[in-house]
Amino acid sequence: MSEWLVLALAMAAACAVVLAIVVINQRRITDDDDPSETPDVLEYMTMMIGVIYAIVLGLAIAGVWEARGAAQEVVRQEAQAMHEISERVQVYPEPVRTRIRGDVDAYVSYVVNQEFSHMADEGTTTPEGDALLGKVRRSVTDYVPANDFEGQAYQPLVDQVMVADDARGARGQSAGETMPGVVWFGLIIGALVSVGLIFILQIRRTGRELLLAGLYSALIAFLLFLIWDFDAPFGRGLAATAAPFTDLFPQVTG
Repeated sequence: MSEWLVLALAMAAACAVVLAIVVINQRRITDDDDPSETPDVLEYMTMMIGVIYAIVLGLAIAGVWEARGAAQEVVRQEAQAMHEISERVQVYPEPVRTRIRGDVDAYVSYVVNQEFSHMADEGTTTPEGDALLGKVRRSVTDYVPANDFEGQAYQPLVDQVMVADDARGARGQSAGETMPGVVWFGLIIGALVSVGLIFILQIRRTGRELLLAGLYSALIAFLLFLIWDFDAPFGRGLAATAAPFTDLFPQVTG
């Protein structure tokens, strides 16, 4: 099922539940009930709880968005490091250059075509990817430079392998969900409280009030969906992508 369809159903369900409660509650209200009798302190408390929950939602959205941005950045760093390795071996003899570039291409092809989908499903990198990166490392470090010109390129190549390895490790750590369960518990309870508080103000079954109640509940559902979608940087609709690899290695991934 499409994630956007899930979002539409969640928003519709939130509206339906709230409106159903309004209709049911309206039938229980007696004719002599006066909505103007709501104490001022309740209105103040309702407003403050709504403000506090809005701040919590904003912080949660900012946190998962930052985590997604960091995940995309480590992908860029990893792809750039592999590209630098492929380019810097130009000074090496043709057989060595071909072997290293072949290992780099094999690693990039595996990451783009297989490992990213595995990360989306399982939330981890794979041993096969580790082995392919290890093969790139051995191809780079096992070669003994034949002259000073090649020697000057050797250490920068080793450094780029280290950068790629570090970025791969960070990518693996970012693959799973970033939001702790206790935070989700607070967000969901806060949503229920925030939506529930609108009934304290004795909402009536007028078109304007029903519209506002439906829009408010739909907005809460949308924001929670947004947090959930960003929560897995590599796993959902607005996830970090392998675009840096595909841009730098079109011959492998195209």
